[in-house]
Amino acid sequence: MNFLPSGMCFYLSVAVCWFTSRVDASWWYMGTLGSQVMCDNIPGLINKQRQLCRQHPKVMQAIGVGIKSWIGECQHQFRNHRWNCDTMAREHNLFGRLLQRSSREAAFVYAISSAGMVHTLTRACSQGELDNCSCDPSKKGSSRDAKGAYDWGGCSDHVEHAIKFSQVFIDAKERKERDARALMNLHNNRVGRKAVKRFMNLECKCHGVSGSCSVRTCWLAMADFRQTGDFLRKKYNSAIQVVMNQYGTSFTSAYRMFKRPNKNDLVYFEDSPDYCIWDHESGSIGTGGRVCNRTSRGVDSCEVMCCGRGYDTSRVSRTTKCECKFQWCCAVHCRDCQEELDVHTCKTQN
Repeated sequence: MNFLPSGMCFYLSVAVCWFTSRVDASWWYMGTLGSQVMCDNIPGLINKQRQLCRQHPKVMQAIGVGIKSWIGECQHQFRNHRWNCDTMAREHNLFGRLLQRSSREAAFVYAISSAGMVHTLTRACSQGELDNCSCDPSKKGSSRDAKGAYDWGGCSDHVEHAIKFSQVFIDAKERKERDARALMNLHNNRVGRKAVKRFMNLECKCHGVSGSCSVRTCWLAMADFRQTGDFLRKKYNSAIQVVMNQYGTSFTSAYRMFKRPNKNDLVYFEDSPDYCIWDHESGSIGTGGRVCNRTSRGVDSCEVMCCGRGYDTSRVSRTTKCECKFQWCCAVHCRDCQEELDVHTCKTQN
């Protein structure tokens, strides 16, 4: 594996200069292969990952489908920001050179992708799409919560199985490398996996005379992936810049005034580029052509999004539903109305 000097040295009680490795999550490439996953042709997988790929073809197909889900969630979370989680079809790691930098954005991508695999596999298990898992077999008998006793029933999502498989598969490459960047990825992968488990909900059905709830049957169900995405987005906002300790075994905050990272924090080593202009070396695609909000004062404003370059305004026409009326029974009828509006897009760099 090639190593690139990070160009950054932080000094605590002992000065430590670390190096960033080219750590690519090559399994992301499965999303471009569709259901016909050819394990030997996916670039960058290590032997352990190829072995698992051959042993579990249906799991790999599910992972390939699920990749589209977490990428979509990433793009939703950053839709109004300079970096919008855009992917690059030409690059086998989907995000190009962006992930060669140990940035806050790289931390988020590793966390959301790890969470996405857990969510995808858990759902596939519950829906009977995989041969080696189904509903959670440990959820049987009776239990209690604040409302009283209940019986386990239905199909509880088997999130623990998905966590174990994703940990073995995703972390295999990082555990082989064990350099600073690999440790960062391992940490953020774990944050992502735990985020899915955090939003498991107890859902119940009542049984009894006249709709009473004298007897309850309950099961554990995953929340919508949007909740995981929202949670990890907040973790991105509060991510902690770190350095390795003098033994190279764990992290400590890069600045003394900030708290020491815990196991629920996203961590990163390097500052992010500003993402204003296209830059091949940093992986930034720039904000030229991006739509901005002329009246906003937030990160989606034309002033912030366009990085002071200004913006172009064009008038566009779109069709919307209007004058909708409810008609008994049971339909809603609307007219198609033409609406003209101004769209503002950032100027490209000179």
